[in-house]
Amino acid sequence: MLNKYKFLSKLKLIDKGVFFMLLSAMIAALSGAVAKVLSDSMDPIEIVFYRNLLGVMIILYSFKKVSVSIDTSKLHLLFLRGFFGTLAMLFFFYTIATIPLGEAIILNKTSPFFVTILAYYFMKESISLKTFIALIIGFIGIILIIKPFGIEISIEHIYGVLGGFFAAAAYATIKKIKDIYDARVIMLSFMGIGVVIPLLIFLFTPYAQFQIHTSFFVWSLIALMAVLSTASQWFLTRAYSLSKASIIGVIGYSSIPFAVGFGVMLGDSFPDMYASLGIVLIIIGGILVSKK
Repeated sequence: MLNKYKFLSKLKLIDKGVFFMLLSAMIAALSGAVAKVLSDSMDPIEIVFYRNLLGVMIILYSFKKVSVSIDTSKLHLLFLRGFFGTLAMLFFFYTIATIPLGEAIILNKTSPFFVTILAYYFMKESISLKTFIALIIGFIGIILIIKPFGIEISIEHIYGVLGGFFAAAAYATIKKIKDIYDARVIMLSFMGIGVVIPLLIFLFTPYAQFQIHTSFFVWSLIALMAVLSTASQWFLTRAYSLSKASIIGVIGYSSIPFAVGFGVMLGDSFPDMYASLGIVLIIIGGILVSKK
């Protein structure tokens, strides 16, 4: 009985932000796997449009259950969160459609490095020695997984890193508005702009063509991806609202082993010895930074 009490006491010491980020990472990787399958039938910009359109509907429905008030003093930050987040999503879904799932998500995981830099310069957050060591361990793990000297750098890889940068910029804005707006309002700003920008691309550029899809399978995947993505965004928003951006950024690395696993299920090759070691190092980095 005493041992059980000690175990429960240790569980209470775990940072809630870390727990929410782990859930967000797993669900996001699963959503990426669904998007990978869906990219065989849809343009990446279409995926972004439909994903956010259903997400907006889900958030608006939640307002009927519990209403919120909206402070108009920081609307520009809400817009920036949505704008940066949409750019990140467009780059991310493009890389998912053009390169292996695990590789796309690994490139997107450059965002924690950008988050730490942005948090240090713009939010004056300090970086402890433990966090710095965890970042180094995570970075080495990513190198082992990517094996950069064996990968041909292409425009898809550049887009992947750009997606990571804009994701970091979006996450950083959450810290500025977390005490002003409800998490659902922050998510709605992201998803609302995520509907408008793809729509403008469809209407005024030749880069994508809008199609009306009638396949039940396609719509089932769209609905599943919208639910998963909305849940992931909610957990992510809560994580960044509860803990330091640099800490949550490191925990975000956990989506990599999830992505690799889902990628193998979709036909990607199983990670080799170096990739497996990289996954272990990333997990170690996450454990180090999550301990009180």
